[in-house]
Amino acid sequence: MSAITAVLSLNQASHELAHGYTIMEELKRYRADYRHTWQGDDIFLGCHGQWITPESLSEVLPAYDRERGLAITADAIIDNREELFGKLAVPAMDRQGMSDSKLIMLAYEKWGEKSPEHLIGDFAFMIWDSRAASLFGARDFSGNRTLYVTRTSSYYAFCTAIKPLLALPEVDRRLNEQWISEFLAIPISTEAVDVHATVYERIGQIPPAHSFTIREGELRFNRYCTIVSDERLRLGSNEEYEEAFRDVFSTAIASKLRTYKEVGAKLSGGLDSGSVVSFAAKELRNQEKRLHTFSYVPLDEFQDWTPRSRVANEREYIQATVQHVGNIHDQYFSFAEKNPLSEVDDMLEMIETPYKFYENSYWVKGIYEQAAASNVGTLLSGSRGNWTISWGPALDYQARLLRQFRWMRLAHEIRQYSANMNANRARLYHSIGKKAFPLVDKWLSRKQDQAMPKLINPEFARRTNVYERLQQHGYDFWGQSGQNVYDVRRKQFEKLYYWTTTGSVGCKQSLRHSLWDRDATNDLRVIRFCLSVPQDQFVQNGYGRSLIRRSTLDYLPDHVRLNQKFRGIQGADGLHRILPIWREVMEKLEQAVQDDRMSPYVNTSELTRSLEAIRHDPRPDHIFGTEFRLLMRSYIFHRFLANHA
Repeated sequence: MSAITAVLSLNQASHELAHGYTIMEELKRYRADYRHTWQGDDIFLGCHGQWITPESLSEVLPAYDRERGLAITADAIIDNREELFGKLAVPAMDRQGMSDSKLIMLAYEKWGEKSPEHLIGDFAFMIWDSRAASLFGARDFSGNRTLYVTRTSSYYAFCTAIKPLLALPEVDRRLNEQWISEFLAIPISTEAVDVHATVYERIGQIPPAHSFTIREGELRFNRYCTIVSDERLRLGSNEEYEEAFRDVFSTAIASKLRTYKEVGAKLSGGLDSGSVVSFAAKELRNQEKRLHTFSYVPLDEFQDWTPRSRVANEREYIQATVQHVGNIHDQYFSFAEKNPLSEVDDMLEMIETPYKFYENSYWVKGIYEQAAASNVGTLLSGSRGNWTISWGPALDYQARLLRQFRWMRLAHEIRQYSANMNANRARLYHSIGKKAFPLVDKWLSRKQDQAMPKLINPEFARRTNVYERLQQHGYDFWGQSGQNVYDVRRKQFEKLYYWTTTGSVGCKQSLRHSLWDRDATNDLRVIRFCLSVPQDQFVQNGYGRSLIRRSTLDYLPDHVRLNQKFRGIQGADGLHRILPIWREVMEKLEQAVQDDRMSPYVNTSELTRSLEAIRHDPRPDHIFGTEFRLLMRSYIFHRFLANHA
């Protein structure tokens, strides 16, 4: 809803608070419905406000409550408003129209530094408590809103964005080699494991699920939310679990539709976004509003090279959902003018750090642009669904049954799965056995991983001790192919570094386009529910993702709901898009590899080998290949260094 800032003087020098106006000037790069500041003796608060919810139309931040001695600036949409109204004993006549920032202030007045534990939604906020002479703030549990911080000898400064802080005196642009080493060493999409750090040495961030307090010049952090995956919910039947799921999910969906603008949704052909759309369209019908969906499809001339189990063009499944659900204005975009390279500089300008997700960056960016053009205020998504609502890996569950020697249930599940998938039962037993007892496979995979090409310069890796740090942070560098998928899921919620990328990118996209990405599959109530459900609810009768399939009966067409044979794959035409300009692409990649600024950081010999591997035989299926992945990530990092210079 806003970009916010605070400057706290450490020596009672009011002239330092003028730095707040420098930050506010820098924030003019974003759209704003209003700009407002507030200043106390030692504190400056600012808000570059964007209106999203109906309540925000009459809200002006920062706001000061003289009676309570509290001033607040906030970038927040709170979802559990009704619950908070009850807990805080807000009179019925005051509830309608009450802003989310006022609710946060009331929560702070009642619970103090424990107040974030009671909030559900996407938020970053800061409260100046004049009576305690302290600055308190927090960031939501999964980091959907960003908040960065820098400290100089005489003040603290906070901001939603990084670049305004870099404009301040005493804050230089020196790069953080520790963060860069983690970014280059980690092979998956995770950027770094140090959740306090950024790519700039002088700029830190408030981690997801953390609050902070500054009192007498000391900055103290507190992790207020840790999600655990204990199974506790025990109901009497499948139907009761399905009804309970629909209840919590519909509550989450309804809370995320709160906007005075249009409501949009990113829609693919799968269960996650399809479920979000089906519940949302039903709720919007009651509000006499229509849901606008935005879907990426490959270029018309693209020839699908993906395996038979994958679908690069999901239009068939998307249209089946649209026709079944109704109350949807569906739109399809191929973004013919965009490709993984064309958007790099603009993406870096927008998200302010290097990134890895080149495969999907161009079309995701295009969807935000189209949604903004359609006056969308809330853009729904289902990005976290694989770990929450559509959890249920069938083969891994069967491997678990094997390890537990539950022979009858195992035989039933394999028999049903084989019938559903038309799969060879003997091969299934072999695959399940390898999953159940992966020690040998894990040892082999580790030996193979050690030989895999690496993006980071080996000397830079040694100098920064990056692999040791990754292990200290609990990052399982080797075990991807052999580790237990249930442990992987547990770590998805326990380790905060898995959450930072999607949150920060979504926040920066929303600031640019004045709309808010809302993911109901990432709602804290939905997560806690899904983690409390017994595992046998998620896999039943040979169907993985069983709970969501059963719960969406009548919500989704069977063609989508029961589809277990085909899965969408997005961005498969990314390299196909650049084949007509392949020579130009190779020149750009080669310049990146040969740039002297890159050599201290990246593995030049490995990148040179990758260049030669694809130079003369470019194929569309290289888009997800190791060589092209290394080259694209190096190119993005190169462009970051070039723009930083």
